Amino acid sequence: MSTVVAQSLHVFGLRSRVANNIFFFDEQIIIFPSGNHCVKYNVDQKWQKFIPGSEKSQGMLALAISPNRRYLAISETVQEKPVITIYELSSIPCRKRKILSNFDFPVHKFISMAFSPDSKYLLTQTSPPESNLVYWLWEKQKVMAVIKIDTQNNPVYQVSFNPQDNTHICVTGNGMFKLLRFTEGTLKQTNFQRGEPQNYLAHAWVTDDKIIVGTDTGKLFLFESGDQRWETNIMVKETTNGSKSLEVIQESESLIEFPPVSSPVPSYEQVMAASSQAHLAMPEVFAIAPYSKGFACSAGPGRVLLFEKLEDKDFYRESREIQIPVDPQSHDPSQSDKQDVLCMCFSPSEETLIASTSKNQLYSITMSLTEISKGEPAHFEYLMYPLHSASITGLDTCIRKPLIATSSLDRSVRIWNYESNTLELFKEYQEEAYTISLHPSGHFIVVGFADKLRLMNLLIDDIRSFKEYSIRGCRECSFSNGGHLFAAVNGNVIHIFTTTSLENISNLKGHTGKIRSIVWNADDSKLISCGTDGAVYEWNLTTGKRETECVLKSCSYNYVTISPDSKIIFAVGSDQTIKEIADSSVLREMSAFDVTYTAIVISHSGRMMFVGTSMGTIRAMKYPLPLQKEFNEYQAHAGPVTKMSITFDDQFLVTSAEDGCLFTWRVFDKDGRGIKREREVGFAEEVLVTKTDMEEKAQIMLELKTRVEELKMENEYQLRLKDMNYSEKIKELTDKFIQEMESLKTKNQVLRTEKDKQDVFHREHIEDLLEKQNRELQDLECCNNQKLLLEYEKYQELQLKSQRMQEEYEKQLRDNEETKSQALEELTEFYEAKLQEKTTLLEEAQEDVRQQLREFEETKKQIEEDEDREIQDIKTKYEKKLRDEKESNLRLKGETGIMRKKFSSLQKEIEERINDIEILKGEQVKLQGVIRSLEKDIQGLKREIQERDETIQDKEKRIYDLKKKNQELEKFKFVLDYKIKELKKQIEPRENEIKVMKEQIQEMETELERFHKQNTQLELNIAELLQKLRATDKEIGRERQKERDLEALVRRFKTDLHNCVAYFQEPRLLKEKIQALFMKYVQRADMVEIAGLNTDLQQEYARQREHLERNLATLKKKVIKEGELHRTDYVRIMQENVSLIKEINELRRELKFTRSQVYDLEAALKLSKKIRPQEVPDSAPSKDGLSITPTTRLNEQEETWRIIEMQRLEIQRLRDQIQEQEQMPGFHTLTGIRLPSLASEVDTEVQT
Repeated sequence: MSTVVAQSLHVFGLRSRVANNIFFFDEQIIIFPSGNHCVKYNVDQKWQKFIPGSEKSQGMLALAISPNRRYLAISETVQEKPVITIYELSSIPCRKRKILSNFDFPVHKFISMAFSPDSKYLLTQTSPPESNLVYWLWEKQKVMAVIKIDTQNNPVYQVSFNPQDNTHICVTGNGMFKLLRFTEGTLKQTNFQRGEPQNYLAHAWVTDDKIIVGTDTGKLFLFESGDQRWETNIMVKETTNGSKSLEVIQESESLIEFPPVSSPVPSYEQVMAASSQAHLAMPEVFAIAPYSKGFACSAGPGRVLLFEKLEDKDFYRESREIQIPVDPQSHDPSQSDKQDVLCMCFSPSEETLIASTSKNQLYSITMSLTEISKGEPAHFEYLMYPLHSASITGLDTCIRKPLIATSSLDRSVRIWNYESNTLELFKEYQEEAYTISLHPSGHFIVVGFADKLRLMNLLIDDIRSFKEYSIRGCRECSFSNGGHLFAAVNGNVIHIFTTTSLENISNLKGHTGKIRSIVWNADDSKLISCGTDGAVYEWNLTTGKRETECVLKSCSYNYVTISPDSKIIFAVGSDQTIKEIADSSVLREMSAFDVTYTAIVISHSGRMMFVGTSMGTIRAMKYPLPLQKEFNEYQAHAGPVTKMSITFDDQFLVTSAEDGCLFTWRVFDKDGRGIKREREVGFAEEVLVTKTDMEEKAQIMLELKTRVEELKMENEYQLRLKDMNYSEKIKELTDKFIQEMESLKTKNQVLRTEKDKQDVFHREHIEDLLEKQNRELQDLECCNNQKLLLEYEKYQELQLKSQRMQEEYEKQLRDNEETKSQALEELTEFYEAKLQEKTTLLEEAQEDVRQQLREFEETKKQIEEDEDREIQDIKTKYEKKLRDEKESNLRLKGETGIMRKKFSSLQKEIEERINDIEILKGEQVKLQGVIRSLEKDIQGLKREIQERDETIQDKEKRIYDLKKKNQELEKFKFVLDYKIKELKKQIEPRENEIKVMKEQIQEMETELERFHKQNTQLELNIAELLQKLRATDKEIGRERQKERDLEALVRRFKTDLHNCVAYFQEPRLLKEKIQALFMKYVQRADMVEIAGLNTDLQQEYARQREHLERNLATLKKKVIKEGELHRTDYVRIMQENVSLIKEINELRRELKFTRSQVYDLEAALKLSKKIRPQEVPDSAPSKDGLSITPTTRLNEQEETWRIIEMQRLEIQRLRDQIQEQEQMPGFHTLTGIRLPSLASEVDTEVQT
């Protein structure tokens, strides 16, 4: 073993493709997979502890934690074989408790696991095509039961135990929802699927018999004992910007299968692709987590919904919505929150909800925040910091700061601090980042994107580009150790740039394949490169030429480094060796032992070397390299290591891989040969800030200061006002309380006097009741004593009867036993005699058979068979008889048991009698309680009688007062009758005015009809003019087409004429060409006539056009004039209507007022009539007046009703006519004046 040791310190990353990838160990510690480790992370103290994966593991597939939080099960694939390792979490460090690796059933890998409620059993699900569900007693590594869940190769996503029952199991997958029970050593299905099969992605037990299940179409089902009880859909709604938003209408062990791309089982991406084709934009429920109030479920990209159980019902309703927040650092913030939540978990106290997403991010939210944000959706927060969601392609460290720079295929660049284990800066871009290099000062980075190479500043809160180079797809770049140069690879060419003038000073050409790695020597005088062409070159930067070269075409190099003394080059590649190269030759090779090395780095002291492998492991070895297999191998990543770097002080190793995880390691040499570098100067604390940012922040600070001062002034003023208000209120309250206290004192004195009176009364009453009670008790005791004597006599008689019965039954038993023994003896003697007879017969038959053996062999066999049958029949007969005797014996025994039962029942009856006596005593006590309650009722009734006497006296006083009022009201009666007659006279002229207004309205209607006819005539004229205009437009189009044709003809003629000019020196050819031109273009008709016709047509066209334009202008003027006239008339009519309506409303108010007066008078008259129904003969005239006024009032009411109804109908008719005219074409109102609605006012009048 090597003396070089590496200890894992911190990891930045998450493997979201592991099923059930996050859960709580306790309130502060969470467990999640990262690389090839499981990480225990303390949320408060920010420390991490690691549970490494198995040796030679190819990655974790699924996790499960026991309900008591003591055990952790990890499913892995080790050398193409499935392995389940169970760790004991309570021990420090976590130790392996059991390893399940030998299986008697076919298995490719385990994709889902769950512990039983008592943590003794483990449930595991294998991937298709096997799809076996295995029930383990894991402590003994014993398989209790195995069942094949599916025969159609459908994926299974989750298995789980009932939280209260070890034998009850649930399994969900594509097209399957199965409940199974473990009985008699087998797993049996207990439910039957009904309806169409769904793609069930997740489920959770909310109680011991209820399960919530989610599908890929946004449906939630509640099953109780296998039967569907409730269903809801998470609906999709289109928002204004075209994106989808969700509205409604995982358990912590949410187990979704995420195999590698090569696996035949559908992965998360395959699930997403299939679902996107089948159900476009449907929310998929990947995770469900139950808690005490209900459950939480994922509801499509970036959404989590909380459901709470309805009181007194078995249904759930959506209570809250939680969203993943938009990331402002993303290149497309609108899409940054569109990531699926794959796993969720509540803390033990249910204070915190943690979620992992498809982009390898961890989010958390405090549940109390969701209750505060009512009405609006709450938002998750990053649990730690934003993590890489794809392969890390670039990695580098610097000297002056504890920073790590990484680039990734997720199009992001991130700056980490390995001292505080935090994310310093983070930014996403539109292009993928292939490589990154950090300046030794820590202020600059150079990043190779797919489109360009960019040189960037690391500001205090941003990463800002200040220089771009047109190098596409740069896969490698590196700053020199001094920082004055940097190299960038472009295919097979290395460009050298200076950081002072930012110019390209040299280009290194020589590689024939792609360059995979470059490294500077200690003094930056040389550059070493390696590539896929099998060449390792050492370049001299002063001359720009190769100094040494080593070419091995059979090996494709992955990584190269150089010793601190710049003498030896170390290279690793596809041939599974480490090569030491010096002076253009390979000094030695060290085997990698069946793995491919993908990265190599050597410490600055030259004593430690670290190598990354394609399996994701890190090997630590000392230098010079040993001949034997001497190295320490550490489990690190779940994919090939892409980059490695060691810090300048040789204290930390940083590694990254294709799994998107970044590990930091503390490294040292046990022998102490590695020189520990002490830092003379601490890390720099300076940061870059632009001038504009400083000015903006200063301006913001000034604005905030002024705002604070303004707020102070406002608050002081508000406080003064509140003090004044409160002082006034306090005074008012004190006055009120003093008055109330005085009134309460007086009441208290009155109540005390009443209490003394009632005490005296109650004492007397209680004495009477006690005397009655004593008498009744004596009577009851006498009666009960007589009853007890009678019951005792009955009890003695029954006891004597039971003794006699017992003696009789004993005699019968003795007689039965004697008869049974005698019968048995007789039967045995009878059967023995018969047996002797049969034996003699058998002997005789045997003698006959012996004599006739030769002659009758066949008959002998038949006779023997017959005899055997007879013997068997006889035996069966005897056995039956014996059974009958035994049965009779048993029957007799049963009869004796019955008699004993009867005896015991008699004893029970006696006990029941005793119980009845006790019950009677209890009833006596109850009756005494009833007597007491009745006495209390009597007292209450007496109080009521007193109160009612007092109320009767009050009523009599009230009647006397009312009689006086009645006399006064009769005096006012005659005066009111006279006023009613005057009001009737005032109403009549108003009715005449209403008739006049109706006539005016009719005249206005006739005017409106006339205007309507004029409008229709004008519209017809306009339509005719439009038709004429269209005809002229068509004519103009035809003329233009003719003009274009003639222009084309002229152009063709010009070209042909130009061609003829070429034959100007040859008369004969020229003549032929001219003739051809004549034949082609000149027609036989008279050219002069054609020209004359064209001029006539043009003149006619111009004349007609002028005529039409004049007509159109006059029509326009007419339309404008008539429109103005129409508007003025309409305004006048509207104004008249408004004035009429106002008059009607005024009349209505007056009518309402008079009506109320009449109603009040009549009410007063009715009241007097009720009070004094009988009058002396002197009051006869008043009675006649009363009988006349109601009839007159009824007649007046009917008349007013008719008038109001006629007015309402008339106004409604006018409104309908106005609406019809507004809807007519060409009629437009000037203003949006609406007639006031009269229906509400009329209704109020009707109610009055």
